Amino acid sequence: MSGPGIAPVAHLHPDDLPTTEGTWAEVEPYPFIGGGSFILDSPESPEPLWGAGDEVLWADGEALIIAGGQGLGKTTIAQQLALGRCGFDEYAELLGFPIAPGIGRVLYLAMDRPRQAARSFRRMVGASWRTELDERLVVWQGPPPTDLAKTPSMLRVLCQHAQADTVIVDSLKDAAIGLTDDEVGAGYNRARQMAITAGVQVIELHHQRKAQQGTRGTVTVDDLYGSTWLPSGAGSVLILTGAPGDPIVGLSHVKQPATEVGPLKVIHDHDTGRSQVWQGADLLAAVQAAPGGLTALEAAGLIFESEQPSAAEREKARRRLDKLAKDDLIRVLVEGDRASGTPRKWGVR
Repeated sequence: MSGPGIAPVAHLHPDDLPTTEGTWAEVEPYPFIGGGSFILDSPESPEPLWGAGDEVLWADGEALIIAGGQGLGKTTIAQQLALGRCGFDEYAELLGFPIAPGIGRVLYLAMDRPRQAARSFRRMVGASWRTELDERLVVWQGPPPTDLAKTPSMLRVLCQHAQADTVIVDSLKDAAIGLTDDEVGAGYNRARQMAITAGVQVIELHHQRKAQQGTRGTVTVDDLYGSTWLPSGAGSVLILTGAPGDPIVGLSHVKQPATEVGPLKVIHDHDTGRSQVWQGADLLAAVQAAPGGLTALEAAGLIFESEQPSAAEREKARRRLDKLAKDDLIRVLVEGDRASGTPRKWGVR
């Protein structure tokens, strides 16, 4: 896991990092490349960092945006990708698609609620992983030294100091202030492109516009919050849909470097932090993944993929839940009370 040529992590103080852009007149030689090399030495098809064949969720040299409302698993998916890039065999694949391990470190910019990010990571690893995590994963806590849109080279500089070939930006709203402004969006895009040109693979966590949060219908790249230059500069955009805390969420591949993947239904295991594609028939897995359990209405919505399941569908779901309880696979958490309108709830605790 340690890999050749990886030095100990330097303990940097923000004052040690540049706060202004360098002058191009001072840069020699200019980083030109011959037209033949640029055109003919590039791969004919996108090379997947996460994906297989022409089903590419994240391509080499192209940023991946994972977007969605709160509580839908953006961080969960990004952290599994981070551990896959670290080279941990346990995270060699995600949602049925392989993750290509990196060569350098992974830099995780935990700018949004770093302690919550740490707790999320902790579900996924064990205490015996400490040494390898120290070697392969580097974390920056809190806001960046400067606004990345105002100092675009800062993202590249942070990655260089961390000896990272992968960076997770958690999240865009903390990396640059004023994301609805096209000047800010273009400035951040410069930051991401400078990092990519330096050989860094980029994942960014982002949010939808408020009007779109919680939707389960069709989503597009236009539903992302902020300037158009944010998704325009990315190679792949995934949007998670659903309500906060849903055990099963939708995943739509709204911008693709190759063939579209999905849409998929994704189930997050809140105990282990692992995600997998839900095939639509595993009600037991859905109950196990719901921390507070499921009602018959919620189960019917999952089984029949409906926001307003019929009375017959709710009754079918109730019978299936009762059958799982009878088989001692789940139990009734809340008996329910018609007089107060409290629904019965099934779960594993």
